[in-house]
Amino acid sequence: MDLYVIFRRSGWGSQAELAAADARSNAEADKRNDTVRKIRSYLLEEPDGRLGTLCLYQATGPEALLEHAEAADLPCDEAVRISAIDIHRPDPELSAI
Repeated sequence: MDLYVIFRRSGWGSQAELAAADARSNAEADKRNDTVRKIRSYLLEEPDGRLGTLCLYQATGPEALLEHAEAADLPCDEAVRISAIDIHRPDPELSAI
């Protein structure tokens, strides 16, 4: 599996909508563990006041990510394969979703 970042821009109007989408995403990812594995998500405060996410996944390919997004009723604005990771320091502590 390769590593991908997925942009889900302005997908939700509230924390409750995002929480419901996260639950759907987790359920679908659990069903597809051999093709899609969710690693982490970063919550974005979009300029339009809505919420978006930047998500890190392992997947067999972009098609598997699109199938996961469709099954979970999630936006998938862009999925980009990550070719390398350069870690300068660990992620800072932020509140969990």
